[in-house]
Amino acid sequence: MPQTLHTAAETPDFAAIKRRQQATWASGDFAVIGTTLQIVGESLAEAVDVRAGERVLDVAAGNGNATLAAARRFAQVTSTDYVPALLDKGRERARAEGLTVHFEVADAEALPFDAARFDVVLSTFGAMFAPDHQRVAGEMLRVVRAGGRIGLANWTPDGFIGRVFRVIGAHVPPPRGLQSPALWGTESHLTALFGAHAAVIRCQRRHFNFRYRSAAHWIDVFRQFYGPIHKAFAVLDPEGRRALEDDLTVLLDEMNIAGAASLVVPAEYLEVVITCR
Repeated sequence: MPQTLHTAAETPDFAAIKRRQQATWASGDFAVIGTTLQIVGESLAEAVDVRAGERVLDVAAGNGNATLAAARRFAQVTSTDYVPALLDKGRERARAEGLTVHFEVADAEALPFDAARFDVVLSTFGAMFAPDHQRVAGEMLRVVRAGGRIGLANWTPDGFIGRVFRVIGAHVPPPRGLQSPALWGTESHLTALFGAHAAVIRCQRRHFNFRYRSAAHWIDVFRQFYGPIHKAFAVLDPEGRRALEDDLTVLLDEMNIAGAASLVVPAEYLEVVITCR
């Protein structure tokens, strides 16, 4: 989504926005996209130094990339999301690997857990999309113990996915007053959200490479399976759909480093490790 100033005169209806977002992420089949991002979960688990026996919470887990990464390291993992169908996909993946994971439907802004219950809280491209940034940050801080760690992977505003959301927002504007999720990919916003409760905030810019046959192939896959793009195309008329497809194609062609024979688009994200006081 494009960055939008949040002012007192434009207080968003978070409950209504959340209902729409839940329907958006339940549309398509994010697991098709999500499984391609598994390497990010593995990298984050290493950055946070997940250890055997630690109590780990995955917030807005989707189909479970960080969940599986932590469980492979023999942690005691609780995987949460507010879209039950996505948790079902994570459950299938854990079962296939023989991993023990507890799955629970939960809202990132109202986590149903006692304070200081977890040693580690993780989220890969999930918590950043909750509409009330301060509230979800507060919930993650509440459920992690003193000295525990919070690990995040967040798309940056000027990286590929940040630019994709700006393209979408130009065709289907987001609700007025809503802060951009891409702010979570900036050190300044993370400091504002977590700094008062953090002993250390460590940020590392990394890249995930989207690898597809062509720009048209990427658009076809994301149009079918990635909720925000699936919904954007669904609400536009034929002319609007053509315009959105054209703008996405221009962006993909601009960022493709593979030449004409294939598509490889580096997508910048911020890997964040917060050590709590």
